Amino acid sequence: MSISIRGISKRYGIQLALDNVSLDIGDGQIVGLLGPNGAGKSTLMKIITGFVKADSGSVSVCGHDTAAHPFEVRRLLGYLPESNPLNTEMYVREYLTMMASLSGVKDKTRRVEDIIRLTGLSPEAHKRIGSLSKGYKQRVGISQALISDPKVVILDEPTTGLDPNQIVEIRELIRGLAKDRTVVLSTHIMQEVEATCDHIVIIDHGNIKAQGTVAEVLSLAAEGRQAVDVEFYADVDPVRMSRELQAEVDEVGPRRFRLTAPATDDDLRITTFRFATRHNVPLLHLSAQSEDMEDVFRRLTTDK
Repeated sequence: MSISIRGISKRYGIQLALDNVSLDIGDGQIVGLLGPNGAGKSTLMKIITGFVKADSGSVSVCGHDTAAHPFEVRRLLGYLPESNPLNTEMYVREYLTMMASLSGVKDKTRRVEDIIRLTGLSPEAHKRIGSLSKGYKQRVGISQALISDPKVVILDEPTTGLDPNQIVEIRELIRGLAKDRTVVLSTHIMQEVEATCDHIVIIDHGNIKAQGTVAEVLSLAAEGRQAVDVEFYADVDPVRMSRELQAEVDEVGPRRFRLTAPATDDDLRITTFRFATRHNVPLLHLSAQSEDMEDVFRRLTTDK
C-alpha cells in the first residue's frame, strides 16, 4: 500500500477542514481527489506530504509514518503545490539542477536531462522560466516533483489555468508517470478524473462522500434513483413540476430539464408524461437517463 490514511482530522480555527478521513491508496494507482473549492483536498495533500500537521489521526507512505519518519517520507514523495512556486528568473536547466542538488541526486546532469525528455520540456529547456507559457511552467513544476525519482507523486490542481490542448498534454504526461509510481492529483473538474484516474475520491466539507472506480461511483450513487431528460413544446413552471413529481429539476436548456427522483414503483417517465398531459403541454422529448459524473458530483457536493 503506497498511502494509508487513518482518522485524519484538521481544523483551522472554527473551520473543520477534514473530519475523520480514512483512505487507502494502492501501488501504481492514479487517484483523483475530486471536490469543490474548499472541500479539503489541498489540506489532505499537505498532510500527506508533511507540510501541515493533522490534529488527529495518522498517515503512512510506503510503510513509513509521516509523523515519526518525516525525512524518510519526503525522500519518497514528489509534490507539485497548487501555486507552483517557481523561480521565474532562473533558466529551466538551472532551476532543475538546483532542485536536484537540494534533493541529493547524485548524477544531477543526467537526471535533469532525463526529466526534461520525460516531461516534454526539451524545446523550452534553454529559456528563463518566466518566459514560458502556463503549460510549460506546469511541466517545470511536475519536473521538480519528479527530480528525485519518487515512489509517490502528489499533484495539486495540475491543470488549473491551462488551455484545452495543454490539459490533454498534461493528462498524457500524468498517465505516463503511473507506469512505475503512484500518482495522487486533486481537481474539481469531472472530466479530469474520468480521463486520467483509475480511482476517484469525492470529498466535500472535509468528508469522503464516495470512492472507487468511475464505474463503481456511478453505480453506487445511482442506487435507488431514477432520472429522465424531458423537453417541452411550451414553457413549464419547474417549481410546480418538482412539487408534483417529487423530483429534483435541473434546467439544461430552453424548456429542457433533467429530472431525478427516488426509485419507486412509479416510473418517472410515466409520471412526467402525465404531468405534461395534465397541464396541456406537448412533449418534444422524453427518455430515461443514467447519471453521469457531473450529476453525481453535484448531488454529492451540494446542500439539498
